[in-house]
Amino acid sequence: MKRKSVHTVLVALLACLVLAGCFSGDNSGARKEDELVLAVGAEPEAGFDPTTGWGRYGSPLFQSTLLKRDSDMKIANDLATGYEVSPDGTQWTIKLRKDAKFSDGKPVTSADVKYTFETAAANGSIIDLTHVKSIEAGDDYTVKFTLKEPQSTFITQLVSTGIVPKHAHGKDYASKPIGSGPYKLVQWDKGQQAIVEANPDYYGDKPFFKKLTFLFLSEDAAFAAAKAGKVDISYIPAAFSKQQVNGMRVEAVRTVDNRGIAFPYVKSGEKTKDGYPVGNDVTADPAIRKAINTAIDRKALIQGVLEGYGTPAYTVNDGLPWYNPSAAVKDADPAAAKKMLTDAGWKDADGDGILEKGALKAQFSLIYPSGDVTRQSLALAAADMIKPIGIRIDVLGKSWDEIGKLMHANAILMGWGSNDPLEMYNLYSSKYKGVEYYNTGFYGNPAVDEWMTKALRATNEAEAMDYWKKAQWDGTTGVSAQGDAPWAWLVNIDHVYVVKENLSIGKQRIHPHGHGWPVTDNIEEWKWTK
Repeated sequence: MKRKSVHTVLVALLACLVLAGCFSGDNSGARKEDELVLAVGAEPEAGFDPTTGWGRYGSPLFQSTLLKRDSDMKIANDLATGYEVSPDGTQWTIKLRKDAKFSDGKPVTSADVKYTFETAAANGSIIDLTHVKSIEAGDDYTVKFTLKEPQSTFITQLVSTGIVPKHAHGKDYASKPIGSGPYKLVQWDKGQQAIVEANPDYYGDKPFFKKLTFLFLSEDAAFAAAKAGKVDISYIPAAFSKQQVNGMRVEAVRTVDNRGIAFPYVKSGEKTKDGYPVGNDVTADPAIRKAINTAIDRKALIQGVLEGYGTPAYTVNDGLPWYNPSAAVKDADPAAAKKMLTDAGWKDADGDGILEKGALKAQFSLIYPSGDVTRQSLALAAADMIKPIGIRIDVLGKSWDEIGKLMHANAILMGWGSNDPLEMYNLYSSKYKGVEYYNTGFYGNPAVDEWMTKALRATNEAEAMDYWKKAQWDGTTGVSAQGDAPWAWLVNIDHVYVVKENLSIGKQRIHPHGHGWPVTDNIEEWKWTK
């Protein structure tokens, strides 16, 4: 207990020391009404260059994108005034607004858009542009993308890729970005803070706050800073949410920042090209996977592990426009789960409480990344919930290096969540079996592959949405627990913030997996309420 108290004091001191350097006004340290201090996420180690990935999990802030999603997740214009897709889905023609300027005063033109996407493609970053055949700048305000084949998810690249200036994109751009977004970076003290100011040339709605200071603090230090009254908004762990912070409220934002159990889908016996084992005879039985999905009490996990800050997860994309509500299963029903197992031939032959099927015991390991307390707690709680139905789950913490060698033959407590339907394809396509951390269980279903291929090749968003939904559950099969159940999705973790009582952060859209600063996506809407 004493050790914990000392740690708390040190964290508070650290927060105050870091914060002490953030205000350069009068001796009182007071800041103006149109200034904010935020501790809302980690420092981007690679800097602020969209061509290498900055802004993929939240607004690029300093740069504009061609399109954006509004608070209802619908597509809206940003730099673009509109776009057209050819009947065969391979040509996307974008018209640009003519009043956009970079923060150095130069106009944003089609040459900058062409340069941005070609550079991102050449960088081979997390921005997948392998499907782009060519990019043409027809005139200063028209860009035409030609794809190798139709790809409906290309629209996500237009939503999430910030545009950089061709004339000012050098080797130091990541630390000194120039863009046409609502803010511009004026100071970056690496490891400590970034100070940004409103871009006076921004073409969109002018933000109320003229200066933002982002502090790069651990979650403990961010909470201590909030308690000390030194920040206006802090991202905190749900475990801290019950502690009262004077003058601040708790605001929880819904997410698809999910956690779930990825099962080995095939029987054991094979190995990867690197010699790692593939498959598990227990989890290869669909009755085991379906019974676990049915027995898990997701609401109890949210209350017991997340302090109530979360929603039940049934797919990788709950609540997004391509989510199929019929994919959800009735859970917290151990009696139904037991019947599934009995009907599939599982029985407790020796009375030890662990079911058997022939010589096979209903027992397997569930591995989580050591050091991740939330995943550990979810894994242990899930194992406890499953034990009464006759399945024993051994929970083990391992390093990510170890997980990389074990994840094809053992169940893994994983986390995903993106505002891009392509994530579904990556996790469930037979083409991605054993590729990086995607389809770790070697799942494959020809019907699902066909639905997802149709979704990718669709020439309009509405058609694509219908196919993505059918891939989850088409009434006969799918990737959800209604179908093949290659995963047991558990929870979507709310992103929890403490916010100054009179600070409105607007209508937040569904946040993706916990990277970047997604809370600032709608920064132009933020204001004081009194």
